[in-house]
Amino acid sequence: MTDRTSPATPLTVGIDVGGTNIRASVVDGDGEVLDTVQAPTPHSARALENALERAVHELRERHPIGAVGLAVAGFINADRSTVRFAPHLPWQDTPVAQRLTGRLDLPVILEHDANAAAWAEYRFGAAAGGHNVVLVAIGTGIGAALLIDGTLYRGSHGVAPELGHLQVVPDGRACPCGKRGCWERYCSGTALADTAIELLATDPVRSTVLAREVFRDPGSLTGRRVAGAAQDGDPIAVRAVADFARWLGLGLAFVSDIFDPDLVVIAGGVSSSAPLFLDEAREEYARAVTGAGHRPLARIRTTQLGEAAGMIGAAELARAVLVDTAPQPNHVAPTRR
Repeated sequence: MTDRTSPATPLTVGIDVGGTNIRASVVDGDGEVLDTVQAPTPHSARALENALERAVHELRERHPIGAVGLAVAGFINADRSTVRFAPHLPWQDTPVAQRLTGRLDLPVILEHDANAAAWAEYRFGAAAGGHNVVLVAIGTGIGAALLIDGTLYRGSHGVAPELGHLQVVPDGRACPCGKRGCWERYCSGTALADTAIELLATDPVRSTVLAREVFRDPGSLTGRRVAGAAQDGDPIAVRAVADFARWLGLGLAFVSDIFDPDLVVIAGGVSSSAPLFLDEAREEYARAVTGAGHRPLARIRTTQLGEAAGMIGAAELARAVLVDTAPQPNHVAPTRR
């Protein structure tokens, strides 16, 4: 059996391929980040692959690297070799793993960024010890992952589970996916800003700091800014966060009705503001889940690994490829004398 923490075991690189930046980290067998490089995300496929190659080469100059994993916000095919579609990246039906393997002469695997984060939390963070685990990554939208008895569930075609696009409000807010009323349109950083703007439109309290900012520049409002204003007691922001908490609890009730997890991990950028909304979300979830009061409830935790989870998970999944393909020792019967 390969010793995952042995000095002889090669380190691996996990790369978070985001729409704005790429971040590449060297990760050891204990999930510790040893080194990181970062660069802006280019807008063409060739330039992006060049940037990824440069990042790995830079890290490779300082560390022995055995494999590379990419965490991508997009649809990955079932064998984790091809990016089918990534809304913020220049890859469509692109054999990214094959291309980078040829460039780097290293094994390269792809993974959906939420799956990578869930695997990292399961191996080293908040999901450790969970049996059936759902990770909900809340940022600009909602990414999600499902672990069943320690195995990532990807569906038949590699794209499950798209929980952010469950329709919770028929004919509700328009979603970039083409539908209306998706869960992420009411429970995300973007949704938090949209809710605050709607509340201001119906109750334009010009005396609040948030209201004055929106009045000056409506496009400047972000979920992070709303959360900060709620922390400061701004009444409109507080109401927007309360609405967010309600939708998070309702959505988790839907998720529990479908998957019946024992553990839910809340990740993504919005998770840093969890003290503002998590208790209320837990209460709403407990009320809304089917069979409320007559069934065990999932534990709801926030991420332990934060923004590094996707990189750590991608690196760990790449390490698994090395372990699976490592030559096994020959078992030779002792010679009789």
